Formats: sequence, C-alpha cells, structure tokens
Amino acid sequence: MKIVKLCITAFCFGLVFLQATLAQEAAWPSKTEYRYQEVNGNRIFYREAGTISPDRPTVVLLHGYPSSSHYFRELIPLLSGRYHVIAPDNLGSGYSDRPDPKETTYTFDLLADHVDGLLKALEIKQAVFFIQDFGAPVGFRVMMRDPSRLKGIIAQNGNAYTEGLLPATEKWFQQAQTDRSAGMIKGMYDYTGPESVKQNEYLRYVKEKEHIMSPDTWTHDNNFLRAEAGRNVQVQLFQDYNTNLKAYPEWQAFMKEHQPPTLLVWGKHDQVFLAAGAEAFLKDLPNAELHLLDAGHFAIEEKPVEIAKYIIQFMEGLQ
Repeated sequence: MKIVKLCITAFCFGLVFLQATLAQEAAWPSKTEYRYQEVNGNRIFYREAGTISPDRPTVVLLHGYPSSSHYFRELIPLLSGRYHVIAPDNLGSGYSDRPDPKETTYTFDLLADHVDGLLKALEIKQAVFFIQDFGAPVGFRVMMRDPSRLKGIIAQNGNAYTEGLLPATEKWFQQAQTDRSAGMIKGMYDYTGPESVKQNEYLRYVKEKEHIMSPDTWTHDNNFLRAEAGRNVQVQLFQDYNTNLKAYPEWQAFMKEHQPPTLLVWGKHDQVFLAAGAEAFLKDLPNAELHLLDAGHFAIEEKPVEIAKYIIQFMEGLQ
C-alpha cells in the first residue's frame, strides 16, 4: 500500500511538473496590431494581439506615468501566442487624443471613463487587469464599475496601500492636490521635462547597468511631452493623484470582498511605490502570489521574460 501511495504521489508531482513545464514552453507570438477606437468623442489608441475566444483569456495592460502602451512592447509578444492582449494609451498619453487641458480637466475618473468605454466597445466580457503606476488607479476604477468583468489582477508596482508610500511621497501627493501656487505648479511641470523623464524615471533604477534600458523609453515619452499641453496633462493628473490615496480603503474593501486571483510581480528597488506596498496586498488577498524582483519601477524594461513566465503560470492556473 505504501508503494502504491508513493507511486501515486510521484505521478501527481510529475503531472504538475509537466504542466508547469508545458506552460513555460515558447509560443509563437501573434502579430501586434495598432488600432483606434472612438470613445466619448475621443480617439483612443490601443495595441492588440491574439484573438478573443473562450480558451484565450483577455489581458488588459494599463500603463503608468510617463509612458504609454509602448511600455508593453516586449511583453505583448511573450503573451500573445497564448492570450488575447489589449494595451490602450490613456486619454492624453501616447497616440490617444489629447484634448486641450485648458478646456478639459484631466482626472483619473476621466481616464477610467475612456478605458471602460474602450472595453465596452470591444465587447470584452472578462479580463485580467495588469496595473502599473497610473494603471492602478485607472484599473481599480474600471474593475469596480463592473466586477463581473474581473477575472484576475496582475500588479506590477501599481500601488493600493499607504504602506507602499514614503511619508514624504504621501505628503507631496496631498500638497499637489491643494497647493495651486506658481512655485508648486512649476515644480510639477519641470518634473515632466525631458531630462527629468530620462534620469528620474528610467535611469535612476538601473545604475551601473544602464545598457539594459532602451533609450526608446525616454525618447518615446518625451516626444509626447514636448508640447506644453502634453506636460500640463500630466501636471493635472499629479494634482488629482491624492484622490487615489483617499480611495485606497475602497479598493482594499473591494479586493477583500471579491478575492480576485492576484499576481504581484514587483520591482523591489522602486523608490516611489515601495516593496512594502506589494506585501500589503496580502492583508486582503492572502492567496495572492508575490514575487519581489531585482528591478525598479519599470520592471518590464528590465525583466520582461521573467515577468512573462510568472504571468503564464498565473494565467494557466485560472483556466
């Protein structure tokens, strides 16, 4: 009897190992396509790969500041051989329309309106939401509007807990919401400048290994931030960011109630959204899978294959 049990155990272990191995095998990517969809009177640009079908779950990739769907250019081919992938540019970012910030006030509610409208236009019934940086407040708003659409969460340095913020960072977000002085606004505007984007956003996390960071990152972002209006879009979003901190308890309650399958792939060297913020998810999602990576805020720029492997394992477990 002991021998039989040992054989069964060995067989089960071997089956699990085989499934994990098969999940990691390379798959030819689907061609990425570059599309526009009119949403609320604006054109929203999105990258799409793979086809919608019952056995090909949709992954919605939501980018942060100062980037766009360009951030996911290496990840999309690693996933599109297995899944349907959509990566939109936020309103005011990348190739999406950029209404004049003198006439349109940019808020995270507004960004979420357009992502939600895009998913409805594309008839996305269920999706796994990948959230990074600004993608977290956009994503949580979209998820909470229609919980039935939520199949899972992948958080990559997408914060939802005050544990993920230094006190100075939390104070800055609060000040940005209330302080409309010329000096405060100039400081935020200067932060969106070309050298700041290059040094403060991308190269600060890869000291002594700058060769792994593509110059396409800051070149692409700065192209869309070269005009005053483009930079002022981001200033308005900085001014609105404290609304996200105030909403953290709502997001946490939502996760605790719905217990969505969750994968946390977090660059542990992030100096803005700290690793403690990733660990804090486990308070409300004790079954979440956590991986702290040897990377910074833009972990996909540093570890695209490693992150893709974790995503594939996670996604295969959802089916």
